[in-house]
Amino acid sequence: MSKAPKFTPGIRAGGTGARAEMIFRSVATAAGATIVAAIALIAVFLLIKAVPSVNANKANFFTSAEFSVGDAKNMHFGIRDLFMVTVLSSLLALLIAVPLGVGIALFLTQYSPKVLARPFAMLVDLLAAVPSIVFGLWGFLVLASKLAPLQQFFNDNLGWLFLFSQGNVSIGGGGTIFTAGVVLAVMILPIITSVSREVFALTPTSHIEAAQALGATKWEVVRMTVLPYGRSGVIAASMLGLGRALGETIAVLVVLHTSATPGRWSLFDGGYTFASKIASAASEFSQALPTGAYIAAGFVLFALTFLVNAMARIAAGGKVNG
Repeated sequence: MSKAPKFTPGIRAGGTGARAEMIFRSVATAAGATIVAAIALIAVFLLIKAVPSVNANKANFFTSAEFSVGDAKNMHFGIRDLFMVTVLSSLLALLIAVPLGVGIALFLTQYSPKVLARPFAMLVDLLAAVPSIVFGLWGFLVLASKLAPLQQFFNDNLGWLFLFSQGNVSIGGGGTIFTAGVVLAVMILPIITSVSREVFALTPTSHIEAAQALGATKWEVVRMTVLPYGRSGVIAASMLGLGRALGETIAVLVVLHTSATPGRWSLFDGGYTFASKIASAASEFSQALPTGAYIAAGFVLFALTFLVNAMARIAAGGKVNG
């Protein structure tokens, strides 16, 4: 008996399926390569513009707190205080937003009735649609005065610790890194909540049922199955939120409006982040060397944000592969 011809799905007569597969693969590869090329070109552009200014800089770029570039022939600029304010405000935002985001995600996936989970989740996600300038005005005009008693309490009782010592900014005025951190926490909350919610919802039902069969309470089910399964997803969500906080511009620029005390790592001080410093001087970008000084700071922010997002991708990939 002669064997029936073997049928290969997706491969049509004349090689039409093979050609379509090749075209689709080429288009997908080109799309991915375009993103990589765009990121590389951005990095190259920033380096080309920044290197002449860094070479003309008369201060140490990494350790100097001064940022004076008005005279192109006598520029003194460094990123120490910019890095300090950026890191302090972003880490404070992460410290506040991660527990809140994870708690909300657990409530929506494990405790809330389904009839309430969807509208509540949509309400949280709507925070991401609020413009940055609105968050900034809300933080400066409304939230700052509400946080002043709390900040004063920390300063009175923990002022001996450098993080809670008062700098150039009046705590009652509200334009502090602490206020900026709280505003950033609200801004990154939808990112952390959304990613964590999706990861927790994917917890295998068999794991949950096995824990319940052993007599575990609701919290024990969450602790033994949901949280371990979603750990990598929460880490990835946190890193994505951190990347968002590092690059925030307008909201931080509105809240923080006083220079930082040089070398003081205090939450009750003012200053500029990388992004807000660049935005504050955007109207003065007319000369190549002074502009290159801000581009150099932008390159550091670009590298920092890229590193944070790469860490998020590695964490998310570990969950997929594990």
